[in-house]
Amino acid sequence: MNRVRKLFTRLRAGHRCGLIAYVTCGDGPTVEIVHALEDAGADAIELGVPFSDPIADGPVIQMAAQRALKNGTNIGDVFAIADEVRTRSDIPLIAFSYLNPVLRYGVDRFADDAATAGIDSVLLTDLPTEAAAEVRPSFRKRGLGSIFLLAPTSSDARIAAVNRVSDDFIYYVSTTGVTGTRNELDPTLLTRLDEVRARVTKPLAVGFGISQHVHYELLRDHCDAIVVGSAIVRAVASGDAAGAPGRAAAVVKTILDRDAPAPLLSPAT
Repeated sequence: MNRVRKLFTRLRAGHRCGLIAYVTCGDGPTVEIVHALEDAGADAIELGVPFSDPIADGPVIQMAAQRALKNGTNIGDVFAIADEVRTRSDIPLIAFSYLNPVLRYGVDRFADDAATAGIDSVLLTDLPTEAAAEVRPSFRKRGLGSIFLLAPTSSDARIAAVNRVSDDFIYYVSTTGVTGTRNELDPTLLTRLDEVRARVTKPLAVGFGISQHVHYELLRDHCDAIVVGSAIVRAVASGDAAGAPGRAAAVVKTILDRDAPAPLLSPAT
């Protein structure tokens, strides 16, 4: 059982909704940002592999990927970041990538290097369940979990397929479209989450658009974890590199703030 699975076992035993924080590797002092996020309360970290064509991402993460690539960041650097994080931390690490960089790097080589660096799981955003056999056996051989996505438009057949092949948890995309912070969540989200949760046996994490404490309060009883990405990436980019870890940590602290106002759902439009 890897660190990600152990985390979700603890979350369920403690009846707590976790927080997974996303960072774009190479955009700012990533190792220091990861440690700051953990200190602020993040339960796991998604290490984003910068890619030149991140079609599922909104402008905030797209620009972060461009900055990281301009800095020369590659997959080897992502593994070096994970390896350095592991010298001080046992926090679960999830490699977040598109399929193309992994294929170019070599699936077996990627799996070997990821496992050696201390990465626990891999989420390939554009890998459909039908193609899971291309990478999943190699990952599982090295003890790496594979994580797959569901969306509001996913059919019952798709839900069942993802539940079969997703190892550590299922990533539920809260809305159609690309990543990015949102002031309001889709008012149908909670109902849909409950429907999906009744059909799956794997833990469910919800991402895309989550950036406020009220979002966390709305979602905490309907999923096992939330994923926060664009809000953290925007904070990292909003000032000098030296202050990036503190700004990223502030996002997590704000979302987990127990003294924030009670949440309100907006009416459907």
